[in-house]
Amino acid sequence: MLAYRHAFHAGNHADVLKHMVLTQVLRYMVDKDKPFRYIDTHAGAGGYLLKGAQAQKKAEYREGINQLWSRPDLPPLTADYVKLVQQFNLQPGEDGQLPVLEKGMTPPLALYPGSPSIARMIMPRSDQMRLFELHPTDARTLAAHFGGSRSVQVINEDGFGGLKGQVPPTPRRAVVLMDPSYELVADYGKVIATLREAVERFAEGVYMLWYPQVSRIEAANLPKRLMALAPKGWLHVRLTVSQPDERGFGLTGSGMFIINPPYTLHQQLAAEMPYLVDALAQFDGASYLIEEQPA
Repeated sequence: MLAYRHAFHAGNHADVLKHMVLTQVLRYMVDKDKPFRYIDTHAGAGGYLLKGAQAQKKAEYREGINQLWSRPDLPPLTADYVKLVQQFNLQPGEDGQLPVLEKGMTPPLALYPGSPSIARMIMPRSDQMRLFELHPTDARTLAAHFGGSRSVQVINEDGFGGLKGQVPPTPRRAVVLMDPSYELVADYGKVIATLREAVERFAEGVYMLWYPQVSRIEAANLPKRLMALAPKGWLHVRLTVSQPDERGFGLTGSGMFIINPPYTLHQQLAAEMPYLVDALAQFDGASYLIEEQPA
């Protein structure tokens, strides 16, 4: 459980899909002038050094964010997400403020933001963040990254168990992101059990679940099991970019399942996913899927 470190995978194609969807869900929530709570059950370290030893071991970001970094033809959602990552790569000046990213300028790609950092760049500073991270080193890094902000709590606990105490929130608006490593096959069952209990306690919440596309029956069956947990509507998007290796293994793609999605999200993704397939494809059969059950 404690062996997993997201730094080895930061900025890969799965992060691209996950964080592009997260960005748009949070944009929708922020557009309503009402506070909400962001809950991240597997928050990681908050940010990752792409030139560090862990990220360089497989350099997965080269087939992910790097493929989008300097392209001039990014469609709106993808451009929004890439701009946030570019902003994360800017260094504060002597006044402590980040410089404005002028049109046409692209900073070097050296850092990649975790989900909590993307959320922090979008959300009002007064809105609550509850960040769970079990790995002690990553939890300390995460806490240091957020500098003791009063609205942010970093909790060095298992997010599967911790979510119950966070819902229903006050105020009664929340976005929950759940993206465990799935290194243990038991994680698939924990996802279902945790979400079922959370939805029963707080049916109005927006729940976002990331899952890997791998050669495991549990991964293939997960979307159908999630559909049964969504009483008020759901959206499922999947991006396939590569083929399994010669032994039938490998992360060939990933998916996002959203319970209570913004009503705008399906149309937005339908316009962008063909672009992502073209930009991130590693074989001729790359594809995407979007399906939805409206509320």
